[in-house]
Amino acid sequence: MYLTHISLTNFRLFSRLDMDVPRRILLLLGSNAQGKTSLLEALYYLATFTSFHAQSDRQLLNFIATRESLSVARLVAIYQRGDRQHRLEARLIQDSNGNGGSRLRKEVLLDGVKTPINQVVGHFNAVIFLPQMIKILEGGPEERRRYLNLAIAQADPFFTQALSEYNQALTQRNALLKMLDERGGDSSQLEYWDEILTSRGARIVHSRIRSIQEIEQIAIRIHERLTGSTEIIRLLYQPSYDPLPKPEGQFTFPIQTTVQRDGFTLNQIQQGFSAKLAEVRAEEISRGVTTIGPHRDELRVQSNGIDLTDFGSRGQLRTAILSLKLAEVDWLKQKTTQWPVLLLDETLAELDVKRRRFLLAYLEGAEQALLTTTDMNLFPPGFVDKCERWQIASGSVEKLKD
Repeated sequence: MYLTHISLTNFRLFSRLDMDVPRRILLLLGSNAQGKTSLLEALYYLATFTSFHAQSDRQLLNFIATRESLSVARLVAIYQRGDRQHRLEARLIQDSNGNGGSRLRKEVLLDGVKTPINQVVGHFNAVIFLPQMIKILEGGPEERRRYLNLAIAQADPFFTQALSEYNQALTQRNALLKMLDERGGDSSQLEYWDEILTSRGARIVHSRIRSIQEIEQIAIRIHERLTGSTEIIRLLYQPSYDPLPKPEGQFTFPIQTTVQRDGFTLNQIQQGFSAKLAEVRAEEISRGVTTIGPHRDELRVQSNGIDLTDFGSRGQLRTAILSLKLAEVDWLKQKTTQWPVLLLDETLAELDVKRRRFLLAYLEGAEQALLTTTDMNLFPPGFVDKCERWQIASGSVEKLKD
């Protein structure tokens, strides 16, 4: 898969951008806060329909455009997937809500046809590398769940809808739990939401089990090469509802070994999840919140048996993240039979010379990559000679001559 054209209207700094994109490697040059990262953000948005920077879609609209009563941001990508060319467009439309305020709505068109978002996620594939992605390891469990969700959504066409419906059911169930605690009532009202929660939750857990195992096998090979075979990386999935029964008398330790859960079917996971919800119903009513489910899952990353989240050095964390992201690329390629577009934001500045060389060699084998930089000295001349270069300043783009 590769991008052939990108068009942006009223997106971030870009009031208007309309450019053909080279197939191989594109270097985006410019000072900070000129629009380089925003261009990558736009492309990743078309792959996942979520922003890695903005708290809400409203923040993606060009500031000047939002002064109008009706403002529209348009993101358009034309790309080759297999032997077919496609056109993907996202529209963020801000207009009046009739009460003196404004509302934002989103439309997505694939090949000119309006399509639900959950049916489009992953049609255009991209993997992004950001300096702040070290938070995946340093941050809380929600950071690692988000990493998993964004990766899996591009490979599993049913995952996005299951996750959306799970979150909606979770919100409704929590509201009902709180009401039952405060006012009392018939707890059997929970059964409707339990059915939705367990069916969608089982789909999420089942997909996470399989995906983490597959990504881990790829990450192990990459990590061994990056560390000279001195370290072994492991991904430890800790589901909040674990279909694997805990043996009686077993204690939980901070450092755990890999557990095989891939033998469980969707039906087995749902039945077990449903039974566990029934078991903890009284406790959940008293607390007014759903205490188990994939919204509380955890993923831990180890190197040579050491939990990197708690004890990893900065060098170990950067190496682990690079291994995970490159594994994500290879995994997506295996699952979709297409190379994802690689988006790298100032990534080389965060790496030492050895890992920089490894990454650049990897990029030369990819189908397409876009890299931002403020320092051309990070790239060897032989690499730069193979790239097209764009200069970005204040939301304007100029192609640089060789």
